[in-house]
Amino acid sequence: IQNAFVESFNGRMRDEFLNETLFFDLDDARTKIAAWVADYNDQRPHSSLEYLTPAAYAATLTATGARLRNPDQLRRSPVAPPAPHGVENPETLTAAG
Repeated sequence: IQNAFVESFNGRMRDEFLNETLFFDLDDARTKIAAWVADYNDQRPHSSLEYLTPAAYAATLTATGARLRNPDQLRRSPVAPPAPHGVENPETLTAAG
């Protein structure tokens, strides 16, 4: 089930944002992605969250002490492995991407 949530989000991000946006450099991409994520989390109500924004839904859970039906949904794993020991040049880490 967790994969379904991730696939849904990835599809929405690709359809609404990545396919429609031109990035000029890494800083531009980071700025535009941060703005899209803020809009997605703070401005858009989601039907699966009782038509609350994700931020409002999370605040409701915190305020009421409620628990998620599936707490594993919020468990995060690293997106990418850490840099090898001694690698400090950020260009080394982004050259392949």
